[in-house]
Amino acid sequence: MYGNPAEDKLPYGLSKLLERVTQVIRAHTEPIDPSFVERIIASLTSLRAFANSLARDSDRAEDLVQETVLRAISKQEQFEPGTNLQAWLFTILRNQFCSDRRKLLREVEDGDGSYAATMIAIPNQEDRIMIHDLESALGSLPPGQREAVLLVGAEGLSYEEAAQVLGCAVGTIKSRVNRARSYLVELMGLAPGDRIAGSRHAQL
Repeated sequence: MYGNPAEDKLPYGLSKLLERVTQVIRAHTEPIDPSFVERIIASLTSLRAFANSLARDSDRAEDLVQETVLRAISKQEQFEPGTNLQAWLFTILRNQFCSDRRKLLREVEDGDGSYAATMIAIPNQEDRIMIHDLESALGSLPPGQREAVLLVGAEGLSYEEAAQVLGCAVGTIKSRVNRARSYLVELMGLAPGDRIAGSRHAQL
């Protein structure tokens, strides 16, 4: 019912995640809106990328995505139709991650650019070098700026939606994104109007 006809074309890790999530959904005893489930499944790639950027561990990231799906299904009535489902899912995922990290009394870090790596296709050697530089530059950003620029620049969320995900004011998001973009442009030696090649939405 909830299978994906293109599942056999997905990367192995994502295919296995989809299989796990599908099993979780099928095991859910309460009625579920099939269209709601389909929209969640369509967001798995982005959820996995965001989870990787937070957890820096593929197994933990997949657990986070599975937990996010379970919570989203159990809280389906709290989702407001007409709003951005992906932003809502990002919020659940990040809240779950932060809750887990608070229990371990550790700080959130993302020094290896894992999220950037999941977002980028590498068409040629020149872009490969650019992407390596981008991963390093993203890893050197403060966590708040990195999350903001990835959500707005890579995932295409509005400032308002990113503010919802990160739990801060819209003005704070705008400031973080502007500072992050300026830093990335300066660090990578680009002109102010340049966009960084290879990102999913070419908005960084």
